[in-house]
Amino acid sequence: MGRKDKKEKKSKKDKQARPKKPTLARRADKHVLYQKSVQEPDADIPLIQKAFRTEFGRTARTLREDFCGTALLACRWVETHRKNHAWGIDLDPDPLDWGREHNLARLEPSQAARVKLIEGDVLDIGHEKVDVTVAFNFSYFLFRQRESLRNYFERAFATLDSEGLLILDVYGGADAQRTCEEQREVDGDFDYVWDQDRFDPIHHHATNFIHFRFRDGSEIKRAFRYDWRLWTLPEIQELLAEAGFFKSTVYWEGTDRKTGEGNDVFSPRETAPDDPAWIAYVVAARR
Repeated sequence: MGRKDKKEKKSKKDKQARPKKPTLARRADKHVLYQKSVQEPDADIPLIQKAFRTEFGRTARTLREDFCGTALLACRWVETHRKNHAWGIDLDPDPLDWGREHNLARLEPSQAARVKLIEGDVLDIGHEKVDVTVAFNFSYFLFRQRESLRNYFERAFATLDSEGLLILDVYGGADAQRTCEEQREVDGDFDYVWDQDRFDPIHHHATNFIHFRFRDGSEIKRAFRYDWRLWTLPEIQELLAEAGFFKSTVYWEGTDRKTGEGNDVFSPRETAPDDPAWIAYVVAARR
């Protein structure tokens, strides 16, 4: 064996001994990725206040976030005003614990004192009445039967003060009723993938996943899974009325004239144009 052979052999051993650098997927935190790609509390809170002032002529101060996950919205709510209070309810301890460590802990002590995070079923948890209860990111779609969704709406009605709002987000359109993937780059760091894996047109049951893909080719596959019913706007509004709400209003997104895409401005609408893929809000009022 010559000197060159010895060097090549040593080089191969060094490569084998050197540990592989963890992939971007292995180093990523799925809750951070979710908050960056899905949640927009700085857009949600102005919409909540806009709807509340439109209905009652004053500013909302107390908020309940159902299915709150990491409670990003609840924490952001108390940051916006010193008189704001929030409750966050979720059945899953994992995102709640993460939210306590990463979202609640970053607040000032006076702000954190105005947030109550509760592990439990949104159907069972009670506390003082609030101005607004929200169920965002289509979380209430997990109730698949009319009776169970109406029951949730009745419980949500009971969380509200004599003047209060329940605000829900909804998605739909022809594209929502087919299997497909939608990929979107976030902050130039990773791709968010919405995977509509299955859809049953008879029962409107859907199975959807969120994946995260990275520049090095790694992926967090099925980071989040959703098994729910794709409810329609008329069904939701009918059940809200049955649950006792005085009225419900659809807030529809406007259109950017230059791009033809949504402009992130939501306003009350009685009718809307045909759209293959839309997101809207339903604002239900208790008086």
